[in-house]
Amino acid sequence: MGLFKKIFSSEKKETLDKGLEKTKTSFFSKLGKAVAGKSKVDDDVLDNLEEVLVTSDVGVETTLKIIDRIEARVSRDKYMGTDELNGILREEIAGLLSETHVGEATRVQVPKDIRPYVIMVVGVNGVGKTTTIGKLAHQFKAQGLKVVLGAADTFRAAAIDQLQVWADRVDVPIVKQQMGSDPASVAFDTLSSAVTQDADVVIIDTAGRLHNKVNLMNELTKVKRVMQKVVEDTPHEVLLVLDGSTGQNAFEQAKQFTKATEVTALAVTKLDGTAKGGVVIGISDQFQIPVKYIGVGEGIEDLQVFNKYEFVDSFFTIKGQ
Repeated sequence: MGLFKKIFSSEKKETLDKGLEKTKTSFFSKLGKAVAGKSKVDDDVLDNLEEVLVTSDVGVETTLKIIDRIEARVSRDKYMGTDELNGILREEIAGLLSETHVGEATRVQVPKDIRPYVIMVVGVNGVGKTTTIGKLAHQFKAQGLKVVLGAADTFRAAAIDQLQVWADRVDVPIVKQQMGSDPASVAFDTLSSAVTQDADVVIIDTAGRLHNKVNLMNELTKVKRVMQKVVEDTPHEVLLVLDGSTGQNAFEQAKQFTKATEVTALAVTKLDGTAKGGVVIGISDQFQIPVKYIGVGEGIEDLQVFNKYEFVDSFFTIKGQ
């Protein structure tokens, strides 16, 4: 289909391949059982395939779309061998994701005409939110951009401390206040400082609570309103961080946060430690919000932009083939 041209560097692609290893091993083990003893793709194989995709955390809606596409090919081609299934799945999933018109970036970047570019990061505690912020700050700085961090998750001392550790590690300035301070006040101070420093990128951490959507909505709305007193139309991006290892729970978190605030981009973390990487395919397809970043390792460079072609290529590339 001409979709799988080389985009990433070999080192970056190798990291992606390795990060998806557990997902691939689990998926192809299930796929092998689904077609065992079968030479052609028939109704039984399609039923088994549907179960494989759902249990691989692709999600029911996206799974049904994929099955429909494969059924259409079976109907058109009359005969399809099970040995062709890997390649067909790869093509149809890539084709499905192609329809979203997102996931085509090759590196971390921000618009050149917006300064400072303000990113507000949301997500429940424990999903890798602070780590994602730190790794993003590192990659922006590596491009020569001036970055300022804002510690607006003031409900946990650990959150402020963790962001300080990353600020020190990456060597970027951080704006913070005492635990219990007003998050909107921290956001205001962060943007004011960023404007004074002529910063290129501002990344604001926010509290990771989801027990009460109304409180969360009010808090995030207030943070936005106060930031706009310093820089109009901010934040330019609301990035929701999801833990990929939680599988279907990541879908639920995405639903809840998108109800509480206007999310414009997603980051799916911890894919290297799980067999649930299929969740990226489902989330990318189902939410009209781009998956922008994926975490495929613990290294500072292992937060990658989500490129759907490289992701699908890695997902369906088996070692030795």
